[in-house]
Amino acid sequence: MIVERGTGKVYQNLYKSCFSVDHDRRFCKVNGGMDPQEPRPAVQALGLVKRYGEITVVDGIDLTVQTGECFGLLGPNGAGKTTTLRMLLGHTPPSGGELEVLGLPVPARAREVRARTGVVPQVDSLDPDFTVKENLYTYASYFGLRGPALDQRVQSLLRFASLEGREGAAIQALSGGMKRRLTLARALINDPEMVVLDEPTTGLDPQARQHIWQRLRALLDRGRTLILTTHYMEEAERLCDRLAIIDRGRVVACDSPGALIRTHIENQVVELDGRDAERWRQYGLQPEGVRQEDSGETVRLYAADEQVLLAALAEYPELRWVHRRANLEDVFLRLTGHGLRD
Repeated sequence: MIVERGTGKVYQNLYKSCFSVDHDRRFCKVNGGMDPQEPRPAVQALGLVKRYGEITVVDGIDLTVQTGECFGLLGPNGAGKTTTLRMLLGHTPPSGGELEVLGLPVPARAREVRARTGVVPQVDSLDPDFTVKENLYTYASYFGLRGPALDQRVQSLLRFASLEGREGAAIQALSGGMKRRLTLARALINDPEMVVLDEPTTGLDPQARQHIWQRLRALLDRGRTLILTTHYMEEAERLCDRLAIIDRGRVVACDSPGALIRTHIENQVVELDGRDAERWRQYGLQPEGVRQEDSGETVRLYAADEQVLLAALAEYPELRWVHRRANLEDVFLRLTGHGLRD
């Protein structure tokens, strides 16, 4: 299910399906070029490459991230997502290509970009020797922030993260979800224009993940630009205005979640697992209008027509299967030949 963000008082989805993929250049761009009245893109990357020795980790990525949108990088571990973020922030220099972030060339002016950006790393880096509040104040000192304005900012962020009353708590006393919310609050201490999040909910339980999503939607409603990496299909569908599917260092598709599903995959899916998948393979069936994908112990059957799909299985009541609508995992499998978590 595709869920678009919004609140009762504020609903903005300024970046609908006005974007397309130039498959020759793998460039996520605006149809017809930039409108001079539109805000300058938060990120523009052209032919971005990163090599470590003879290994190419990022292989000619072209991206445009619009100001005020949530842009996702979706792909399995090792696809090049984190390396791309490191180049955006100037932490590692590109081996090739051009990169502009917040209107500034990177890496030449990366320090200025980082001063205007918040970062939520994949692994929490909270200082265990400091309390909750001390972690915020210490991080603020790196930006030269101090005084009454900072005091107000810290209190506001504690409320934002639902950590009021825990200002003096030790980091070790916090749950995983609390630590993640504190890390997000810390990333906002400098009131950044853009927030970069690397796997923001990895390792969290579903309830803690929902809490993070709520706070990210609030940031979007305030006009912040979010760039996140994830290998969670549901997270990408719920949060991202657009996303780039990355595999082996390349962008294989870029659009809104709904458009990616409509464009690249049949909308009806049946899954068979384990013994049932093996039985289906042994039957050797190829029903007309049905496409089959094999992935490990799972067989997925795809069709545009629900009745065609169900009719193909009706003659085999001994089989157990699940019927659902297509999602981003299916798109990724179709475009790359393997699953998001492979």
